[in-house]
Amino acid sequence: MEKFIKLCVGLLPKKLQDIYYKYEEKWMYLFFGGLTTVVSIATKLFAFWIIPGEPKWESTAGVVFSWICAVTFAFFTNKKYVFKNETKTKEEFWKVFASFYVSRLATLGIEELMFLILCDFLGFNKTVITFLSQVFIFIGNYLLSKLFVFRKKDGGGKGE
Repeated sequence: MEKFIKLCVGLLPKKLQDIYYKYEEKWMYLFFGGLTTVVSIATKLFAFWIIPGEPKWESTAGVVFSWICAVTFAFFTNKKYVFKNETKTKEEFWKVFASFYVSRLATLGIEELMFLILCDFLGFNKTVITFLSQVFIFIGNYLLSKLFVFRKKDGGGKGE
């Protein structure tokens, strides 16, 4: 995948390549965030398709299944391609994995709170809040991943 990305970027004019490499982490997060959305939608529709009839728990099961699939996909792509995080031990891996899931549960809670307040109490349109909340969740997930889940351990950094 990395070779394919480098090949595609190599086809761009030099100025666009420079912009890509300057903001590579953010471009990769945007790209894999889009793929995560596709995984979420596809797995949700798949769950709705395989559950026979229309039991009352269908939507909850579909949402939970899709959330688990999407967050797991996001974890592995964010770890490898976006933040380039390497773990050397099983314990270190599971710590990063757990902190990723906890951070995603936190933003899920924020999203639920937004819907409760903005839609249920204040009567805002659910479609508008759906799209608005995605902007906040996208940014929140990036910041939590960057600052807490996949932060660099050496404490150093490039001065820019």
